[in-house]
Amino acid sequence: MLSHKKSLNILKKTNALLEGHFVLSSGLHSPKYIQCAKLLSFPHLAKDICNSLAKKIKKKFKSIDLILAPAMGGVIIGYEIGKILKKETIFCERVNGKFALRRGFHIKKGSKVLIIEDVITTGKSSLECVKLITKPGAKLIGFASIIDRSTKNSLKIKKNIISHMKIDVPTFKTNKLPESLKNTPITVPGSRFIK
Repeated sequence: MLSHKKSLNILKKTNALLEGHFVLSSGLHSPKYIQCAKLLSFPHLAKDICNSLAKKIKKKFKSIDLILAPAMGGVIIGYEIGKILKKETIFCERVNGKFALRRGFHIKKGSKVLIIEDVITTGKSSLECVKLITKPGAKLIGFASIIDRSTKNSLKIKKNIISHMKIDVPTFKTNKLPESLKNTPITVPGSRFIK
C-alpha cells in the first residue's frame, strides 16, 4: 500500500491538493482544496494511488460484479479501478437534477455493485446512486473513493466505505474565519455551479 506521506506528495505535485483560502461549493471557507481531476490528469502519477485503492477494495469486498461511478468526478477513477480489478464499470449522470443511467448502461438484477467516487465529503452523491442499484433488484456492497474528507458529522454513509486516504479539510463559516484565513486572498475553485 502507498503511504500517506507519499500519497500527499503526489497530490501536491499534481496540484490536486492546494493550500490557501478557498470558498467551497457549500459556501464554507477552507485552507485546503482537493481536486482529484488534477491528480487523474497525470495517469503515471495517479497509478500508484489507484493500485493502492484497488488492493484495499479487493481486501474489503470479496465479490464485485459491477462498479458504478457518479459523473463527473467518479468516471475516471471508476474506469481505472475497473481496469485494475477487471470489472465492468459504468457511470451515471444527472438528468434534470437526478442521477440516471444513460448510454445503454443498465444494472442486472442480483448483481453486486460498488459505488466509486473521487472524493467523498458527505456521501450525498453516492447515496443518490443507491436507488439506481436497488430499483432493478441489485445489491449495493459498499462505497469507495480516492479521498475521504468527511467529518463524523458530515458523512451520511454509515457503513461499508473505504478510501485510499483520509484528509482533514477544516471548514469555517464566513463569520467564524480564523485570522490566518482572513488575511489570505480568496479563491473560488470547483465546477459544481458552472453554467
